[in-house]
Amino acid sequence: MIRSAGRGLIQRTHPWSEPDRRRVVSVPDTIPLFPLGSTVLFPGVLLPLHIFEPRYRSLVRDLLDLPEGDARQFGVVAIREGWEVGADKVKALHSVGCTARIRRINPHPDGRYDVIGVGAQRFELLDIDDSSEPYLTGSVRWLEADDQPGAEAQLLARRVGGLFSGYANDVARLQGGEADTSDLPDDPTVLSYLVASAAMLTMEDRQDLLAESSTVSRLQAQARLLRRESTIVRRLHAVPVPLIELSVPRSAN
Repeated sequence: MIRSAGRGLIQRTHPWSEPDRRRVVSVPDTIPLFPLGSTVLFPGVLLPLHIFEPRYRSLVRDLLDLPEGDARQFGVVAIREGWEVGADKVKALHSVGCTARIRRINPHPDGRYDVIGVGAQRFELLDIDDSSEPYLTGSVRWLEADDQPGAEAQLLARRVGGLFSGYANDVARLQGGEADTSDLPDDPTVLSYLVASAAMLTMEDRQDLLAESSTVSRLQAQARLLRRESTIVRRLHAVPVPLIELSVPRSAN
């Protein structure tokens, strides 16, 4: 089983990293998989994990055998419903995921691990193998990185940054606190992934944002979503209960 240790609206995604912008060919590849319940990982976003189930301990040991750097990574894919991956594994998972590149592995004396990963490359999940390794592996097609953002993306990023700051403050006030959004990234693509991860959106909204390869289109969608969510928060003075749980994502793996 893997549990994400992240908490809070902003804390879970800060500090952020520059997303991987390398162009990759669409040739199927095989990578280890971490299916996670109610968690969508985005490029450049940190993912802290506490790993204690034997099959995922085995994966971490395999990763430790690899050279440090890009080779130490695994694919994070959200489970469509609940926390378990059932018999029909491909249909149980969303079709688009994101790799987590290992930044740090801290072992415990009893064999558990604390792992810090950062979102890197998006991929489309084509097939799953549950017999070759103790953990799941997946055949994936790599998705291209966003184009370099231009003037339109810069204008949209300023609009989305303002909407997100207002939304974050509204949510924080409901929780008796105050959000610090003074250091939002200037890069439109980085901002779009940060907002997608930090805002309390539905799984479907997050998956749509992850699958979107255009920074402009992603920011346009986020502007609509943030206006919707801000209206709900201000009128109802509450956030939906299922979305609050996203601040402490869990997995039954």
